[in-house]
Amino acid sequence: MSRTLLIALAAGGSAALLLAAFGFQYLGDLPPCKLCIWQRWPHGVAVVAGGVALALGAAWAILLGALAALTTAGVGLYHTGVERGWWEGPTSCTSSGVEGLSTDQLMDQIMSAPLVRCDDVAWQMAGLSMASWNAIAALVLAGLWIAAWQAGRSRPS
Repeated sequence: MSRTLLIALAAGGSAALLLAAFGFQYLGDLPPCKLCIWQRWPHGVAVVAGGVALALGAAWAILLGALAALTTAGVGLYHTGVERGWWEGPTSCTSSGVEGLSTDQLMDQIMSAPLVRCDDVAWQMAGLSMASWNAIAALVLAGLWIAAWQAGRSRPS
């Protein structure tokens, strides 16, 4: 595959994942949690990096695209662990215990709780949440970015 095609596929894949996320949010009425939002930013960076790489042929933009894809994959894996209870998520978007809290503290916790919790799975397919699917897709996209970078390094000067 040509370097240009690999870059277009990688950046286009991030654009498609962003469009899907917005589709789930606005058409599917599934508002994102804090970790879902965190997963979107690196895809935006990857789309911009793809545009720069295609327009200027900049190798640094290809590496930035790969780093962005790996970043969103990492956040997606972290989010998957939060959803499955493997580890705790940010206290600002997960449930926590109520032991030892006064009535006022409990009421403050309830009133400041986010509308969308990070440890709830809003949608899943084949037993995997959106965060899990994002992580898998982002790892594939990172592979495309790395292949594009390698294709640029191996061509004759």
